[in-house]
Amino acid sequence: MRRVAKRMSETFSLGVLDLVPRLNDATAEQALQQSVTLAQHAEAWGYVRYWTSEHHDMAELASASPEVLLSHIGARTTTIKLGSGAVLLPHYSPLKVAESFRLLAALYPGRIELGLGRAPGGGPHATMALSGNYLQHVFKLPESLAALTELLEDRYMYEDHPVTARPIPKLPLSLWMLGTNVKSAEFAARFGMGYVFGQFMSDADGTEAVRRYREGFIPSATMKKPEVMVAVSVLCAESESDALDWSRDMAERRKLEGKERSTELNSSGIAVSNTNDAAVIDHNESVRHYAGTAEQVWARLQQVSRRLDTERLLLVTPGPDYERRLNSYRLLAELETEQS
Repeated sequence: MRRVAKRMSETFSLGVLDLVPRLNDATAEQALQQSVTLAQHAEAWGYVRYWTSEHHDMAELASASPEVLLSHIGARTTTIKLGSGAVLLPHYSPLKVAESFRLLAALYPGRIELGLGRAPGGGPHATMALSGNYLQHVFKLPESLAALTELLEDRYMYEDHPVTARPIPKLPLSLWMLGTNVKSAEFAARFGMGYVFGQFMSDADGTEAVRRYREGFIPSATMKKPEVMVAVSVLCAESESDALDWSRDMAERRKLEGKERSTELNSSGIAVSNTNDAAVIDHNESVRHYAGTAEQVWARLQQVSRRLDTERLLLVTPGPDYERRLNSYRLLAELETEQS
């Protein structure tokens, strides 16, 4: 397993983005235990990071509080980086977010990555119940981002009085902005954060957003040069036909669920890409989901990496069940060892 980690690090910096799905009517308890299992295996297989998401009042997901789950997983792993993908900042006080993640950074030194987002993370009623007028909070997001960065750099003032987010960890956490468009990229650049392009949620290929981010980047105390990650949905299987069939089944299931629950699940949409389809390869770089053998998916990841000029990839694997989800991550981790 150590050899896998070494080989992977020479090509990609691979990570897991876990939405904590309740697959096949699993209970919340079972879904959370599966997330622990996934993080532990990912660490053993050489994945660099484990990130988890934030969603509200979505029956099929058990991921309402990233900081709580990360604390639990941190106690059950030893080296893998732990991050949020993402804390939805418009809902919260910047001080509270800074305190929560600094506490995590003190518990797990050098391992914490704070990813931020600006989506509501749920339907309109859950959003209003969580934080009231969400659109007003989004409008004030630049102020919240400024306050959060000042808190993490120990230079925040409230009514001319210094306020410190404690505890202060010896090793600072890193700060990232997740998004699917130019606006989020501009925020990341303006405040000196890393940028994560969510390809699995976007109809764009990310080139314009990443270009704007790199061109506009202003160095900060925590990040001196622009850093880019891309989040991609993948499913690997021993055979291409299995991966494609499973992906199509999941897409159909989500389509039917979407008819019943409006558009809450658009962030989990799947558009299947068969890597043998020349039209897909040549003309559609914004496909949300790649399915195939590990070799085929790896080739697509290389294309994504070259297009956005980054080796950092976050992999979202939506199912179809926990065993096949875990196997997909394993197949990618073993690929490089098999080729060496």
